[in-house]
Amino acid sequence: MITFGLYGSGWRSEFFLHVAKLLPKQFCIDGVITTNPEKAAYFNKEFDVTSYGTLDEYLTENTPLFIVESVNKGVSATVTMNIVNKGFPVLMETPAGKDIETMIALSKEVANGAKIQIAEQYPFHPLHAARQNIIADHKLGNIQHTQVSFSHGYHGIALIRKFLGIGFENVEISAVSFPTSVANGVTRDGEPTEDKMNKKIQTIATLKFENGQTALYNFEMDQHRSWVRTPIIQIKGDRGEIFGETVKYLLDYKTPIESEIRRVTLGENQNVEGFGLKGLVAANTWYYKNPYPNSRLTDDEIAVAMCLEKMAHYVATGESFYSFAEGAQDMYLGMMIEEAAACKKPITTETMPWVSAN
Repeated sequence: MITFGLYGSGWRSEFFLHVAKLLPKQFCIDGVITTNPEKAAYFNKEFDVTSYGTLDEYLTENTPLFIVESVNKGVSATVTMNIVNKGFPVLMETPAGKDIETMIALSKEVANGAKIQIAEQYPFHPLHAARQNIIADHKLGNIQHTQVSFSHGYHGIALIRKFLGIGFENVEISAVSFPTSVANGVTRDGEPTEDKMNKKIQTIATLKFENGQTALYNFEMDQHRSWVRTPIIQIKGDRGEIFGETVKYLLDYKTPIESEIRRVTLGENQNVEGFGLKGLVAANTWYYKNPYPNSRLTDDEIAVAMCLEKMAHYVATGESFYSFAEGAQDMYLGMMIEEAAACKKPITTETMPWVSAN
């Protein structure tokens, strides 16, 4: 069993609590550190966990394998270093820092031995993981371009880098932002309570990496929660592509293959294996098998559970799964997209100090 602590009581904190509640044989949260008495009472009732007012109080009674930091980005670096200075590894909720200066300062601590990983869950979503496995199976040939219209800023960049196989290559960015209107959708507070149009900002950016690969970033703020907006993922190789959940590739030079990436779900019709995602299949090949079948986890919770499991492996072996440097790079590129849109001219990124600390 993986035992960890949780620092923070915000919205994302509940994802970790819910995962531990649904997978009690795999994960155990031995305490939550929060100064919010209402959240402390709620967590105790809903998730049967003990809350502590300070890190020192928590560590007096517990010795976790690592601590998940899930607080406001304005104080996340301070909280992370307080935990590291107590001798415990940290899994930071995104983003990796509030600004470049903060991320450079944290990267110096990583270079000096601080054990920090980033809980960037999107690459571990079942469908995104299946897409990466199709790429790794060489079905698409050499990957040249990707379009990502799925989530904002650093989350979108994380997917771009994974689909392209990009590390820390520099990139020329051109971007434009403009206002749009869209009907109310789901928010963190739940379903809409009135029929209302909201003003949003849409940002479209082209990224030309120094190795020749390209990407199109396209995101309307909050589109991932909208009922009337569709996520777009396209991955283009020289012998095939993925568009949404459709895969096209060449079996040989004169034999095209087209297949859907199909979800296989337990509990449908007469299936009695349980209820939940079993995996994803394309062209008669399993490209993803859920490591937590019959768990009733959402796709996002499956990805969070994977982050927790990989964090435990990192602590045991030192094998990074989503390093601080990767998280900082994703945040940096997301910030450069915003800057390029604001200044209305192309920007070329620079190699940042965290690259050498990776």
